[in-house]
Amino acid sequence: MLRIIGDTNINFIGLRYKAFIISGLVIIIGLVAFIMILMGKGNMGLDFVGGTMVQGNFEQPVSIADLRDAVAAGGFPEASIQELHRHNVPNFYIIRVKEITASDMKAADRIVEIVKEHFPQNAFTKDSEHTIGPAVGDSLRKSARWAILISVLGMLVYLWFRFDLRSGVAATVATIHDVLFVLGMFWIMDKEISLLVVTSLLTLAGYSLTDKVVVFDRIREKLKKFKLKAEYVGAINKSINEVLSRTLMTGLTVLLVILIMLIFGGEVLYDFSLALFVGIVVGTYSSIFVACMMLVEWEARSPRRAK
Repeated sequence: MLRIIGDTNINFIGLRYKAFIISGLVIIIGLVAFIMILMGKGNMGLDFVGGTMVQGNFEQPVSIADLRDAVAAGGFPEASIQELHRHNVPNFYIIRVKEITASDMKAADRIVEIVKEHFPQNAFTKDSEHTIGPAVGDSLRKSARWAILISVLGMLVYLWFRFDLRSGVAATVATIHDVLFVLGMFWIMDKEISLLVVTSLLTLAGYSLTDKVVVFDRIREKLKKFKLKAEYVGAINKSINEVLSRTLMTGLTVLLVILIMLIFGGEVLYDFSLALFVGIVVGTYSSIFVACMMLVEWEARSPRRAK
């Protein structure tokens, strides 16, 4: 296999405390974002809070401010307006109204009427509409929480049986670290948390776990050579160096594909691609500086090691 770097002998273990400081800040920000989202203070998408989305285009350009004022005057003051640049479809807009009630289920028709009334000389053609009731949004929100919880527990159990408990805990914590980083970034940027974003987080968790399993496999191979495990720390550092080229190659090839999606995938896939792009960079970092360093610290504080 092509190697982008040769043999290395980097002392990753010596950098672990600096990495712990960085990762600690990441986890704190991610936990704050997670708690704020649970409290309803995040930018939750229509999938989770319910609402209506109308997409369509005008014949002539329209100011977003004028369109927002028109929709607000029609009874939707909290509406979100976004202009999209589509090939061969100019003046294309998305109008979102969140947290509708059961009596507002025809909000999409009302929005179209409002737009046509305020811009009679500028024909508006509806492309599509999407409505989710509040009960459905609440159900999807609960399902998303269970999906994340079950996936985390599944990873822990899998690694426990494949390696040992400490490896399972280390890899699970590192994977949660990656997910919290992306979640915190989206919360700080006030980007919408939708089902597609949750999908990207679960996808990231799977990728991150696979990356860590490769490193752990090499560590296990190295440890077989040491009956008393006296060189545990050295085995981990050497294992990281030996799989470093493979880890970087895998990460770069995946990032290349996601970069294409990020640039050319359009508005629908943008947040999904952004979450994966950032997450894979962080996941590569956590495979070395979170998962492996936790193994080092665990071994250093074990009663067997002290004896």
